[in-house]
Amino acid sequence: MAYSYMPGFGNDFETETLAGSLPQGRNSPQRPAYGLYAEQLSGSPFTAPRGTNERSWLYRIRPSVRHTARFEAIAIEDWKSAPNPGDHQLALGQLRWDPVPMPNAETDFLSGIRTMTTAGDVYTQTGMAAHVYVANTDMVDDHVFNADGELLVVPQEGGVRFVTEMGVIETMPGEICVLPRGLVFKVELIDGPVRGYICENYGAKFTLPDRGPIGANCLANPRDFKTPVAWFEEKETPCRLIVKWCGNFHVTEIDHSPIDVVAWHGNYAPYKYDLSTFSPVGAILFDHPDPSIFTVLTAPSGEEGTANVDFVIFPPRWLVAEDTFRPPWYHRNIMSEFMGLIRGQYDAKEEGFVPGGISLHNMMLAHGPDAFGFEKASRADLEPVKLDHTMAFMFETRFPQMLTRYAAELETRQDNYIDCWAGLKKRFNGTPDGDWS
Repeated sequence: MAYSYMPGFGNDFETETLAGSLPQGRNSPQRPAYGLYAEQLSGSPFTAPRGTNERSWLYRIRPSVRHTARFEAIAIEDWKSAPNPGDHQLALGQLRWDPVPMPNAETDFLSGIRTMTTAGDVYTQTGMAAHVYVANTDMVDDHVFNADGELLVVPQEGGVRFVTEMGVIETMPGEICVLPRGLVFKVELIDGPVRGYICENYGAKFTLPDRGPIGANCLANPRDFKTPVAWFEEKETPCRLIVKWCGNFHVTEIDHSPIDVVAWHGNYAPYKYDLSTFSPVGAILFDHPDPSIFTVLTAPSGEEGTANVDFVIFPPRWLVAEDTFRPPWYHRNIMSEFMGLIRGQYDAKEEGFVPGGISLHNMMLAHGPDAFGFEKASRADLEPVKLDHTMAFMFETRFPQMLTRYAAELETRQDNYIDCWAGLKKRFNGTPDGDWS
């Protein structure tokens, strides 16, 4: 079936599945229509400023207190949380991996999450974790919510359907989905096995970056974000609800589906975004701006201009700058960069970085174009060139990203990654022209 969406970022939405199920002019009537229960889901403190105050009112078949019984602790071994230091013996360095293999055993979205890095502290709600996911089967009667942070999901192979308590979101490679902290959901596969990336944001929720002198348009435009309309199922069969809380997992068994919100209104809701609608800006004469110009979403920290997490993409775009080394320059950075490739080729790493792959350049570790990319860009005729059929992204945080044991021991880690810079020659010879032989 086709699912419907409402446009806009951070809007105050209202949606109902049954006519008259959404109260008008009030939030909590004495007896809501259809015998529903009124319940508020808050994404911020009650007294947060209006611009950051987030809450939604849900009108549901059962209140959430009926979606839990007694909890039992369970283990989900490969999903880790910060702080997670000393988890491996691998020495510091620039790191890169080929894609995580698809599983042979039956694996759903929840059991298919593998944490690559953690940063910050889940207990103080700062930092993030970077995961990959692989799955080959649906979550049928299992549901989950994450009390530790919101999840930004980046599909790389195969489409995923997020059946949430506030509506259904179908997300294909080239799109992203954001699931707020505390939202109940399950995941179904649209067209076979799937693989992708997840940023688990422990801190302030993602928002659109300020455009500054860019002005009112370009980058990610608010109208291109899509929030689902209400959708519910009245399923009276045994189900489970799994909760992630302070890095640990707990499960409760219930006799019905928790996806039972008939109507809702508010501004705390899941959404998706098509990355192809991002309108990039760049240099049109010489040099090029910092890669922050490609920020889609940012989760701010307490320090202005220093993000808890940035989600940055490198989309198709024209390169036109004159007398300019056009790929990203060599640099060391106070931020830590977890990078993935959804499709195509990344211009700074034309060999070895493939769709589904991962790279990690931690704070102050030097990185930049490989030797092949440097040679090509240094000798290219500087005609206008379009980088096409590509989409790379970066989870960038102010905190060091600590590698997990899973990532350190993953068989797809490229032990020879550091060698991609070995061919960078000394070209200084004391003359202005240097040695380009």
